[in-house]
Amino acid sequence: MDYERFFSDRLAGLRNDGRYRVFADLERHAGDFPRASHHAGGRVEDVTVWCSNDYLGMGQHPGVVAAMHEALDKVGAGAGGTRNISGTSHYHVLLEEELADLHRTEASLLFTSGYVANEATLGTLGQTLPGCVIVSDADNHASMIAGIRYSRAEKKIFRHNDVEHLDRLLGECDPDASKIVAFESLYSMDGDFAPVAEICDVAERHGAMTYLDEVHAVGLYGERGAGVAERDGVMDRIDIVQGTLAKAFGVVGGYIAGSAAMVDFIRSHASGFIFTSSLPPAIAAGARASIRHVKSADTLRERHQERARALKVRLREARLPLMPSPSHIVPVFVGDPVRCKQVTDALMDRHGIYVQPINYPTVPKGTERLRLTPTPLHDDAAMDRLVAALQDVWSQLDLKFAA
Repeated sequence: MDYERFFSDRLAGLRNDGRYRVFADLERHAGDFPRASHHAGGRVEDVTVWCSNDYLGMGQHPGVVAAMHEALDKVGAGAGGTRNISGTSHYHVLLEEELADLHRTEASLLFTSGYVANEATLGTLGQTLPGCVIVSDADNHASMIAGIRYSRAEKKIFRHNDVEHLDRLLGECDPDASKIVAFESLYSMDGDFAPVAEICDVAERHGAMTYLDEVHAVGLYGERGAGVAERDGVMDRIDIVQGTLAKAFGVVGGYIAGSAAMVDFIRSHASGFIFTSSLPPAIAAGARASIRHVKSADTLRERHQERARALKVRLREARLPLMPSPSHIVPVFVGDPVRCKQVTDALMDRHGIYVQPINYPTVPKGTERLRLTPTPLHDDAAMDRLVAALQDVWSQLDLKFAA
């Protein structure tokens, strides 16, 4: 077996398909988001970032940065190992209390990432609940799919946001079997919301647990930023909520929240938690400071929503192919992986605007797109520059404008 030839041929195939991923070498400017320095070919140029999941710019918030500095100076860099051996810090305990308060649950549990939280929790539940059947939305994130596969539990896939199909699939299950309905509140590539209350209705009728991924909604929706379930008044009907600290809260890490018994069960059985070194205390301190700020930051959430609406209006007026989205996600349709990469390269090279192409397998083939994420810190001038740049690139590449 010529291993190097195998690797090279597969990479060449990705390049030929327009799906080879190139990472932009960026250096964000503290206190000056969304601006950053782009390092390429020995040159350094200023760019504006338009695709960050730091939705509120909290990764630059002075209170978050100060909390991380304070913790770093007080307890040092690393946590010291896994939580079970030597890696539980008082900062972890305080952060889990903060997260439980955010979601009005009895307890929460930290993970090193949202991906690990999904994979470990769903994997553990599917393995251990007797006769478990996991019924999963067709558009669920790769981390949820990985957890379901790892669990080896029976799985059923319901059509995206199709409550009637979910009801039918649950009706086919043994009434006495353990069942989990796994879904997201906000799907990050199309920007659409799940009918959370209706899904809860169906799950309760069939005796199923609800597992809700709020990764792209925590911090952004609800009275205190607990997510779509809070916005829709159904937090008390969700058995397990999963979220991230890496998006609206601007740091890194994942978590679950729910009943004390469920959280303790996952803590005691999930290998993805037990055998992983814990987050550095400074990260936990920064995340806690961010959550405490965002809980009372109604004006920040309002500004974020206003910025998304404003950008959508500008894109429509410029006849750029805006895809429908009721949320803060602003997708612009391209429909071809090679062209999508050409668009983003031209935006960077000609206009100093950084947007990553979204290609398969993140989205289905033929639906390649730009995924714009306006934040409260993108002002009108930045929006005007973006729209003008997109019009220029669309004309240069002879792409279709909207009718």
